[in-house]
Amino acid sequence: MEVRNLDRAEPFTTKDGSTIRELLGPRTAPVQNQSLAEATLGPGQATERHYHAASEELYYVVEGTGEMEVDGRRAQVGVGDAILIPPGAWHQLRASPNGRVRILCCCAPPYSDDDTFFR
Repeated sequence: MEVRNLDRAEPFTTKDGSTIRELLGPRTAPVQNQSLAEATLGPGQATERHYHAASEELYYVVEGTGEMEVDGRRAQVGVGDAILIPPGAWHQLRASPNGRVRILCCCAPPYSDDDTFFR
């Protein structure tokens, strides 16, 4: 059994510019097919627009509000919202100007910098 506490997860900056703490994934546990991480963006901060060729992502907003863009479609998102990002879909998350946004992100296959592509 693997149990990891968020408070013990070391933060690092991903290739898209977000700060994440991986709870379960190949870097932290004997995980093979997916990863689970918490990502935080400060007020007004945004990820760099990008896509993942292989990974399907699920975002779940646990704090704050922001704007999510997936393949040119934009939506305001907040606590309790879940977002599907299919493989190959260009996407970007921007925190609202007045507060941070914090999400849980599940990737299958697991997140990898090598699977993150920019324009």
